[in-house]
Amino acid sequence: MSWLETIIIAIVEGLTEFLPVSSTGHMIIAEYFLGVEPSEFVKAFTVNIQFGAILSVLVLYFKRFFQSWDFYWKLLVAFIPAAVFGFLFSKKIDALLESVEVVACMLIVGGIFMLFVDKLFAKTSDDQTVSYKKAFIIGLFQCVAMIPGVSRSMATIVGGMSQKLTRKNAAEFSFFLAVPTMFAASAYKMLELFLKPQSEFVWADHLSTLIVGNVIAFVVALLAIRFFIGFVSKYGFRAFGYYRIVVGIVLLILFMFGYANI
Repeated sequence: MSWLETIIIAIVEGLTEFLPVSSTGHMIIAEYFLGVEPSEFVKAFTVNIQFGAILSVLVLYFKRFFQSWDFYWKLLVAFIPAAVFGFLFSKKIDALLESVEVVACMLIVGGIFMLFVDKLFAKTSDDQTVSYKKAFIIGLFQCVAMIPGVSRSMATIVGGMSQKLTRKNAAEFSFFLAVPTMFAASAYKMLELFLKPQSEFVWADHLSTLIVGNVIAFVVALLAIRFFIGFVSKYGFRAFGYYRIVVGIVLLILFMFGYANI
């Protein structure tokens, strides 16, 4: 990967990580049109820089994230389903990371769903506490986001809204849950690369790319997260639904007319 490719992909990640439009899907699209080959490092990079973006949560929500042990246990309960499914289906998930077609289709399907999500989960509860049961259910929703194009943010926010959390509270818990989830995913990918024979992967050739990608994603995400909370609290998810549908359809049309091969 060139420095320009690294910077562009990191900016895409930072802008989309907290939006319900699938950051992984957008990075796969960016990589495809930039001509980046889907190597083992590129797949790891696509996962790893998401943790850089997620670290912005620790900065913006510092006091709320570092609180009681009860809060951390709930995050653990919500994280467990993704940990189990991610471990069991790691190779299949990796294969999907190469498919722009899957991303396009899931953008459209998810976009259609988002046109109605505000009405489907319009009722909220007076009790906005996230119980262990609610945390686990949100964690199950997160597993759907292993399909590129679904959006981890969208899946977990919808999971929270299904438990009668407000859009704002569901979004914030989604952000908190992203920290252990993306830390584990990033660490797992890095361990896979570390265990490869030296002849197949040379760390010195890629370490600077990882560092720069994470730093850029972190800085851009700091700006994006503030925009998203304010926008979704006021306007809901309908605009994101239309955006997803348009992007998905444009991608499919491009491939249908032979401008690119899937």
